Amino acid sequence: MIEELLPGSVVAVEAHGDDAVGGAPLYPEEEAVIARAVQKRRREFTAVRACARRAMEKLGVPAQPVLPGERGAPRWPSGLVGSMTHCDGYCAAALVRAADLASLGIDAEPHDRLPDGVLDSVALPAEQTRLRGLAAAVPAVSAVHWDRLLFSAKESVYKAWFPLTGKWLDFLEADIEITAAPATEGAPRSGTFHAELLVQGPLVNGHRIAVFDGRWTVQRGLVATAVTVPHS
Repeated sequence: MIEELLPGSVVAVEAHGDDAVGGAPLYPEEEAVIARAVQKRRREFTAVRACARRAMEKLGVPAQPVLPGERGAPRWPSGLVGSMTHCDGYCAAALVRAADLASLGIDAEPHDRLPDGVLDSVALPAEQTRLRGLAAAVPAVSAVHWDRLLFSAKESVYKAWFPLTGKWLDFLEADIEITAAPATEGAPRSGTFHAELLVQGPLVNGHRIAVFDGRWTVQRGLVATAVTVPHS
C-alpha cells in the first residue's frame, strides 16, 4: 500500500494484522529505550523496526538498531533517509539512499473520522472549506474521511520536514490542498496533495523549499500518505 505512493528508488516494507504486532528480537540498545513501555507500545516499536531492517537488507545495508533521536525521529544508518509509521494492525517503513532523495515521510491512519474537536486544532479555515467541497463532490458510495486524510497528510509533511530542519512544524504551519483522482469501480480511492509551507522552508542543495508534494490512498480500512522531497 505505502509502496504504491513512492518512487521506485524507495524500498517500503509493511506488515498487516498479526505480522504488525510482532517482529524480530530487538537490539539491546532498542530494548533499553522501551524497558518501561506498555505492551502495546513494545509490540508496535518492535514490529515497525522489523520492517525497517528488512528494508535495509533490500538496499544492501546490514540490519542495525533504529534508535529514536530528537523529538522521537528515527536515526537511520549513514547514507539512508527514511520514515516509519504504525497504527492498530498495520506498520510500515520506507527507506531510500540519501543520494536519491533529500527526505521522505509516510503515515498511515485508521480510515475513520477524526474525534470531535480535533479538526479545528489541525486544519486552517481554508483547508476546512476545501474538505467540505471534496465531501460534496465525491459520491457517497466512495466516501473518504477527508478530515483523517488531511491529518495523515500533515503527519507525512512533518516527517519529511523535520530531518531537513530539526525544527517543529505546527499543524497550522502548512496549508494542504488535496486532489482526488477520478474514481474507478473496484479500485482504491487515491490522489495527490500539495502542501504550502507557511513558515520559511528548508534549504535543499542551496535551494529554499516552499512546498512539499505527496500522494494518498484509502484501502484495507486505512488511509496512507507519503511525501518525498527531491534534491532539486
